[in-house]
Amino acid sequence: MKNTLALLLISILGIALVWVLFFWNPSGDNGITKHNNLELSSAPTGGDFTVEIQNADLSLKDLRGKVVVLYFGYTQCPDICPTSLALLTQVLNQMEEDELANLQSIFVSVDPDRDNVTNLQEYTAYFHPNIIGATAEKEEIDKITKLYGAAYKKVDSNSAVGYLVDHSSYTYLIDKKGKLRKSLAHGTAADIVLKEVRLLLNE
Repeated sequence: MKNTLALLLISILGIALVWVLFFWNPSGDNGITKHNNLELSSAPTGGDFTVEIQNADLSLKDLRGKVVVLYFGYTQCPDICPTSLALLTQVLNQMEEDELANLQSIFVSVDPDRDNVTNLQEYTAYFHPNIIGATAEKEEIDKITKLYGAAYKKVDSNSAVGYLVDHSSYTYLIDKKGKLRKSLAHGTAADIVLKEVRLLLNE
């Protein structure tokens, strides 16, 4: 039963990814405000941070000894986040159990007004159990995004979900000592991400 559900989920994610990559039209012809992928606001330096996850707080310091994959987004993102998380899922699905045991993926919301730890965990669970959904107060999110050079801003929209949040879409790879080692641009191929992650795991 679990295998059937897993295959169904993978199929759904695959269809969604194909639609986003080949059929999504961001031109605004449908009357909906374009959702923009922002550039980094500054050169990322990395650093320790603390976020809220389901039933606990989580600090980067708590993950020493593990490789961390960090991504900033939000659950109602119509296109960029699902694409990035689907690609990350491809990477995670190719990894062995012992590799996953030494890896933690964190999805930090830049939309704390609508995202809480419960809906974030439900959202990330659709992609892979290794991905934790996290949030914080806006002031703390601003501190964290500054460390990693991530940009985000609210934009008005007449879409069904209300406002959108334009944001940068980099995947950050943090080594076992908590040091930022790679900032991978949106759309980086899964095989490249997998290679970079394994290099850090093998250090």
